[in-house]
Amino acid sequence: MRFYTGHLKLLEIYFGIAQVTSGSADWMQHENTIVIIVEDDSRTKTYGGARVQIADGVLPLPIETAIGKYDEKIYSYVKKGSAEICGMWNSKEVAGMGIGSQVLARVGVVLGAQLPIDTYHVLCAPITTRVGKRVGFVIDESLGNNGTFFYPKDDFLATAMIINDPYELPYADPKEKLLIADLRENPIQSKIEVGPKGSYDVNYSLKIPTHAHSIM
Repeated sequence: MRFYTGHLKLLEIYFGIAQVTSGSADWMQHENTIVIIVEDDSRTKTYGGARVQIADGVLPLPIETAIGKYDEKIYSYVKKGSAEICGMWNSKEVAGMGIGSQVLARVGVVLGAQLPIDTYHVLCAPITTRVGKRVGFVIDESLGNNGTFFYPKDDFLATAMIINDPYELPYADPKEKLLIADLRENPIQSKIEVGPKGSYDVNYSLKIPTHAHSIM
């Protein structure tokens, strides 16, 4: 709930948008959605988050709902074994630290190795496309206008990106691959992250309980 309210508040502040597909609450009762949250030590203050939603034929991925009316090919692309990193946000309080652009994007890809998936989708705003590329996504030029869509409004550009090998990550930045590999091998650890505004301590707890991803 803290993830949801924080995300919604940010969409309204920055974009004046209350209805975005990744802002929908349908996933809250969805057993194949995993929430990533960044919070303080007391677990009462939320600084950001993201979701990993696994395609299961029950709840459409946000990317299907977002761009299906523009390009129906997305429906055939999303199949069992697909997942999406979506709803990524960070609070204004930590803006510029790299929480959203570095930590959350990396963690989303780290979790892919623990899940029964072979394709990862993401719909990026222009500023996050380079973040997607760094962690291994490539622009899916077969969709829309060379991968781009006007979404969620006519003056916002969104880019569809994809990882076809979530484990090997052949297109990820080499330095980023090392950081991802380290978190995959040691999903529970503390480390100092260096962002644009300096360094900060992060305690990672990235082990997914095995019952949390039993695909129907």
